[in-house]
Amino acid sequence: MTTTVAQAGNTGQMRRRPVAGRKLVDRLVKVSSWIAAWFGIFVMGFLVYEVIKRGIVAINWDFFTQPTPQDATMTSGGGMANAIVGTLVITLCAALMAIPTGFLGGVYLAEFGRNGRVATMVRMVANVIMGVPSIVVGVFAFGIIVKPVQHYSGFAGSVALAFIMLPVMARTTEDILNLVPNELRESGLAMGAPRWKVTLGVICRAARGGLITGATLAIVRVAGETAPLLFTALSSPYWMTGLFGPGGFFGGPVANLTKTMFDFSGSPYSYWVQLAWGGALVIIVAVLGMNILVRLLFQRGKEW
Repeated sequence: MTTTVAQAGNTGQMRRRPVAGRKLVDRLVKVSSWIAAWFGIFVMGFLVYEVIKRGIVAINWDFFTQPTPQDATMTSGGGMANAIVGTLVITLCAALMAIPTGFLGGVYLAEFGRNGRVATMVRMVANVIMGVPSIVVGVFAFGIIVKPVQHYSGFAGSVALAFIMLPVMARTTEDILNLVPNELRESGLAMGAPRWKVTLGVICRAARGGLITGATLAIVRVAGETAPLLFTALSSPYWMTGLFGPGGFFGGPVANLTKTMFDFSGSPYSYWVQLAWGGALVIIVAVLGMNILVRLLFQRGKEW
């Protein structure tokens, strides 16, 4: 009886507590969040403004059709065409290696492995790899590909980028598939469909928007990477000549935007620095355009 009375008294005291302190904390948190958000928007807007202002002057026909300047005597003319082509080829090859593998790995983790020992170990390894600095990935690719063959190559750069993309794609795929209601799985299995067909034909189809977004995020993750390419693809002022042989995708250094920007940004020649800003603008526009395009296609697909 005494305990009940004491509890009732405590409850009454708790109810009579003033709410002014909690309201003050709530307002402080809201104001702090608002300030932090607008500060981030301001910084991002400032960076984009500076890149546009400095890079737009470099954008012309020669920028997209001429290779990079080959020596210090070229203080005018030239462009970034060979670096743009090299970046597209390296990134495409990396995506072809990482996205299907990461997708299948994510499907295994979400639908088949779940809480098994192998799946737990794979998740742990993927989380560790996602936290590894990109320059370490570049050194790793240098040790297993570049050093044994004694030359840099675009293929080595693709392997390094694919190594970065793989865990991103796998974990994103797993998270997206886990959001699909279990009722869809049970309905498909109840109709007698095999597990693999339910997974690919029902679950993945229901989550296709998120899967496409995950693949886009994986590509965007490596679009601006420079450190891995320093140890693998290096760079070149020449066009990529093919697959094999000197200057080929497998046979020698390949021009790419990020490494070329890194080299040109510290150049004493203003025109070369201007080309570097132009390359930065191209990367920003490409990444933004890819995100917008994927969202528009997904929205149109939902309407169909």
